[in-house]
Amino acid sequence: MTKPIQIAIDGPAAAGKSTIAKIVAEQLGYIYIDTGAMYRAITLKALDEGINMASNEEAGALLMETEIDLQPSENGQLVFLDKKDVTEDIRSQNVTKAVSEMAAHELVRLRMVELQQQLADGRGVVMDGRDIGTHVLPNAALKVFMSASVEERARRRFVENKKRNIETPLEELQEEIAKRDKMDSEREVAPLKKADDAIFIDTTPLTIRQAADEILRLAKERLS
Repeated sequence: MTKPIQIAIDGPAAAGKSTIAKIVAEQLGYIYIDTGAMYRAITLKALDEGINMASNEEAGALLMETEIDLQPSENGQLVFLDKKDVTEDIRSQNVTKAVSEMAAHELVRLRMVELQQQLADGRGVVMDGRDIGTHVLPNAALKVFMSASVEERARRRFVENKKRNIETPLEELQEEIAKRDKMDSEREVAPLKKADDAIFIDTTPLTIRQAADEILRLAKERLS
């Protein structure tokens, strides 16, 4: 039997990483790990508890006393924060606007990387995020960096929000995504960047299925 591999998928906000990673994991029978959901969960708790979002120490201390768990279900991955299902809550606009600030803290990222590496240890996994190929799974057999134009990513987020009954103007989403790109790529700790050995995929002209098929093709090459 072929030894399972680790697949790292990185890219900016709304590039389609999570949706594509889920399809790839399902097709390969691998575990899917949504690291963005983990950062959203701790951001939700920080907002609920009113901690100082700008404080590295407060953010790190909060995470140390927090339990974040990802569980598969028939309706996709469920996110539990201190044993409470927060799968929907972490997708709120408040969390979306604050998550980059929380994710920039060194103490938060160091602890998250530990947790993510534990989840991936010795298993076939597809993990997506912003620093997977560079920091979390630097030895992954397949690394992909995917992106799309800001306009296309804003359009996708607009459609996604509409399904959740969230009304946000398209122009506002474009500004928000451009701002997140800047914060994620300029932060001091584990910034968003393409790993040297990652394969770049521009998903602007691709459907979700086409992008997933391309990653599955690359994965099968590695497996053989």
